[in-house]
Amino acid sequence: MQIGVVFPQSEMGADPGAVRAYGRRVEELGFRHVLAYDHVVGADPAVHEGWSGPYDVHTTFHEPMVLFGYLAALTSLELVTGIIILPQRQAVLAAKQAAEVDLLTGGRFRMGVGLGWNRVEYEALGADFGTRGRRIEEQVAVMRRLWCEQTVTFEGEDHRVSGAGLAPLPVQRPIPVWFGAQSPPAYRRAGRLADGWFPQMLPGPELDQAKAMVEEAAAQAGRDPSALGMEGRVRWRGDAGALADVAGRWREAGATHLAIDTMGAGLGPVEGHLDALEEAAAALGLERG
Repeated sequence: MQIGVVFPQSEMGADPGAVRAYGRRVEELGFRHVLAYDHVVGADPAVHEGWSGPYDVHTTFHEPMVLFGYLAALTSLELVTGIIILPQRQAVLAAKQAAEVDLLTGGRFRMGVGLGWNRVEYEALGADFGTRGRRIEEQVAVMRRLWCEQTVTFEGEDHRVSGAGLAPLPVQRPIPVWFGAQSPPAYRRAGRLADGWFPQMLPGPELDQAKAMVEEAAAQAGRDPSALGMEGRVRWRGDAGALADVAGRWREAGATHLAIDTMGAGLGPVEGHLDALEEAAAALGLERG
């Protein structure tokens, strides 16, 4: 089970030096990948009465693809979007950005995608919130062809490409696409289309049911369910032993990857997050670089 970290988007602030220190130290501690959440804009609660989303206009978010271009020059970590809200982005441009990150990292990029929940953000980006589930499937099909073929002609419901292609092509052809999933339709979509998926719960009966749906959909699509990756997540709450116990449960549940999430733990600036990750690395028995 490969163990990485969740980049603490909402607590990292705007200091490039903090980003640099975080990336380098995470690699030194023995973690294998950095996973970054995605939000382009936040909603202003003063304008959107009754706003209840977990993030708003005051919450900091570095743009993942640009962030990864920076980290690619600083570390040899695998870089993972977890998740890019794909239907609010233009698919061909997203494919180009992903290809560039994959090239700059030497093929150490995983593109996690999902539907998102923020109607305000969709509106600001000129994208239709209501059709996002349908569109993501076609987007993935377009991107995979662009990553593997020098010239592509594609005619779909939402995309038209006529004899065009990306240059340079990525190292990975295609780049692995993982899906965020937290509903039966999303589990079935992941099983049909994804190279791996991100559960939104802890190991237990609920995960077992979700995993069964993913694997059933994969089998029905003629795919090998055992070939799909699964990345769990463990939140840091100040107890390294408890964290290691949950990590063990993820391993028993069949997770191929795990990310340690230090967001929301009151750790303050980057130093607090790195101190917590040092404890976590020791408890998990990671080998330092």
